[in-house]
Amino acid sequence: MTAEDVSAERQATRAVPSRLDRGLAWVRENRWFAGVFLLGAALRGLAVIGYQPALWFPDTYTYVVTAIRPRPDLVRPAGYSFFLRLFEPFHSFGLVVVVQHLMGLAVAAMVYGAIRRKVLGVVAAAVVLLDAYQIQLEHLLVSDTLFLFLVVAATVLALRPPTWRRALGIGLLLAAATVTRTVGLPLIVVFLVLYGWRARRLAGIFAVGALVPVVAYAAWFHATHDRVGLVGANGAFLYVRVMPFAECQVMKPPADLAVLCDDRDPRPPAQDYVWDETSPLVRLPGETFTAANDALAQRFAVLAITRQPGDYLAVVARDLVRAFEPGRPVYPNAEVYAAYEFPQAVPAEPQTRDTLGIELARRYENGPISTQVIEPVAGWLRNYQSVLALPGPLLLLVLLCPVIAVRRSDVLIPWAVAWALLVVPAATAVFDYRYVLPAAPLAFLAAALALSSATSVKCK
Repeated sequence: MTAEDVSAERQATRAVPSRLDRGLAWVRENRWFAGVFLLGAALRGLAVIGYQPALWFPDTYTYVVTAIRPRPDLVRPAGYSFFLRLFEPFHSFGLVVVVQHLMGLAVAAMVYGAIRRKVLGVVAAAVVLLDAYQIQLEHLLVSDTLFLFLVVAATVLALRPPTWRRALGIGLLLAAATVTRTVGLPLIVVFLVLYGWRARRLAGIFAVGALVPVVAYAAWFHATHDRVGLVGANGAFLYVRVMPFAECQVMKPPADLAVLCDDRDPRPPAQDYVWDETSPLVRLPGETFTAANDALAQRFAVLAITRQPGDYLAVVARDLVRAFEPGRPVYPNAEVYAAYEFPQAVPAEPQTRDTLGIELARRYENGPISTQVIEPVAGWLRNYQSVLALPGPLLLLVLLCPVIAVRRSDVLIPWAVAWALLVVPAATAVFDYRYVLPAAPLAFLAAALALSSATSVKCK
């Protein structure tokens, strides 16, 4: 090879940009997003340092039991337990929350990548990256972060040009979301309508991807419990929904349902009707979620809705409005509200009656599972959380924004999914602040797409 050939080869090599060069060029082009992303990553790093190994929630122990001893639970589907089982060989709940924080960052990146206008993309991504309650939820050992990741991934994939592979992928993502949280089931219907409208020829492929895994899980559930469904608590939670207004003098229930009446005034928080020992449902013979008790609760709830439809709509609307109230009022009580705050201190031992869950959690961690609060880092996060969180009225404003482009399917999908994530829990169970967070990035995604559409039309 001559000297000229070597020189030409070196010049050609220099002409091909390296991955590092391409990465730096992308950062320069998207510097605002990169800056907000790094800030979001830093905040998550503080959470990992300040609260070790993770923050616990009452649901956590059930998930751990199912992860160690695979068996469909009557109350919570096993998707998150499958996720936990993936990391069980590492014996580290700290690793689990690190992965959940990475999922939160990935959600922000997906939202930003789906929006054509950089400024709007940065704002939409910041909802995930900077919201203190989102970061705290990622640090909790609960299913919501995994569910959010799966739903946003399915939504963003649905915005891309339709192909059979993408249609199948969307279906599989929603199936995974459904066996993680059952609110994913109505999302399959939303996608079937809206994505089917956008890609009619691919609707069948999407349906196969979404329904086959869900049916397989339902078959496993039936084989284990001899009951149809994904969980065995739908009737019990619908009973929770109606108890704030159900009046037996109006309903006039038959004798077998009358045992579920409650004449206390004032009545306890709605959640107590499925967990508290004073609840008429909990006082029934046997476990709360037996097939007989759940069926009885469902019949009572359906009777209450049909006899008092106005009261039912009013209580659903009231819970829906809670998502948009300013100041994040304490609800349903201080204990539940505090579960979504970075705590100043935690009990030395887990506060739960689930002794099996504690035992298996210690086996999973291969050691103690109590949370260590590391100051002053934890204090920085508490101060941050007291200042920066998504205001409820802003979420409502953003959800109303896509009306200007409601005929566009790429706007309709994230917009409808965001509303479904808020309405379905309010209509079938009860309001919870952690149910609001998965709706927020989808609402901002829909609004950004709508505004992009509106400004593009105006410019033309």
